[in-house]
Amino acid sequence: MEYRNLGRTGLKVSEMCLGTMQFGWTADEKSSFEILSRAFEAGINFIDTADVYSRWAPGNPGGVAETIIGRWLKESKIPRQKVVIATKVRGRMGDGPNDEGLSRAHILNAVEGSLRRLGVDYIDLYQTHWFDENTPIEETLGVLDDLVRQGKVRYIGCSNHPAWRLTEAIWTAKINGLARYDSLQPHYNLVHRAEFERELAEVCRAYHMGVIPYSPLAGGFLTGKYGPSDQPESARLGGVRRYFNEHNWKLLELMEGFGREKGGKSISQLALAWLLSDPLITSPIIGPRSLEQLEDNLGAVGLRLSPDEKAKLDQASDWKP
Repeated sequence: MEYRNLGRTGLKVSEMCLGTMQFGWTADEKSSFEILSRAFEAGINFIDTADVYSRWAPGNPGGVAETIIGRWLKESKIPRQKVVIATKVRGRMGDGPNDEGLSRAHILNAVEGSLRRLGVDYIDLYQTHWFDENTPIEETLGVLDDLVRQGKVRYIGCSNHPAWRLTEAIWTAKINGLARYDSLQPHYNLVHRAEFERELAEVCRAYHMGVIPYSPLAGGFLTGKYGPSDQPESARLGGVRRYFNEHNWKLLELMEGFGREKGGKSISQLALAWLLSDPLITSPIIGPRSLEQLEDNLGAVGLRLSPDEKAKLDQASDWKP
C-alpha cells in the first residue's frame, strides 16, 4: 500500500480511503467491523465518515457510522495513532435552530458529539460537509482554527464546495492568519468529471490541497453491474440511472477490455486506477458494504494506467465545457 501526504501537510494517508456511509445503512455492525478490520489489515489507515451518516435511513438518527467506528477502535485495540480519522460537520443533527450549519454554535456542539461517538480525543481531519450560505466564512474558519489550536482537530478540509467559495475560504484564512482547508472531497469519477475538472482541479493544484474523491465508482455504475438490459435493484439505483446512456455503455466496454489485457482486472479496479494514476488525487474513497466488494476494491492497490491507457479513458469519458 502506498502512503501519500495529505496535500501540503505532513499527514500520510493510504492510497485508498475507507468510506463509511454504508455503516448502519446497507451494512450492519458485524459486517462493518469485518470491513474495518480487513481494510486495516490490508494497509488502509484512512477512514472517512460524517456525523449525519446515515440519518436518511429509516430508524437511523445520525451518528451511527461514527459510533460503529468508535466501538471497532475500542474492541480492536488498534493504537489511535495508527489510524487517520476524518469526519464531517454541517448536516442536521437535531430539531433545534442551531442543530445544523457551519455556525460557531453548531460546530462546537457537533465536534463534541463526534469525539464522543468515535471514542477519541482528537480528529485528524475535520471537514465541512458542504458550504453554508447563511454563515460568514470568517465565523466558520474562526471556530475551526480554535479547534486546531485546542488540539481537538489536527487539520481541516471541506467537501462539496464550488471553486469560488473554496478560493474565498483559502484567502480568508490567509488574510486573518487562520487554519486553512488542506483538502477537498469532491464528487469525481470517470462519468462525473466536469464538476471537479472545470475549475476546482486548478484551485487544488495551485494551493497544494489534498483531493479525496467520493463516489469513485459512480454509485456502483463503474462496477459493471449495470448494463443496457441488466439493471438489478439496489439501494442506489435511482441515483445511478443518470449514467445510463450509450456513451457510458461504450466506456464500460472499453474498460472491460482493458481489464482483460491487465490479467483480469475488474471494471471497478480500472475506475479506481484511473484516479490513482492522476498525481493530483490523494486517496479515492471506497464504500464497500461487504467483504467481497472490499476485496475487489483492494485489487486496485498499486494498479496504475499507462499514459496511453489513461488518455484513452479520458477521451472515452470526455465532457464538453
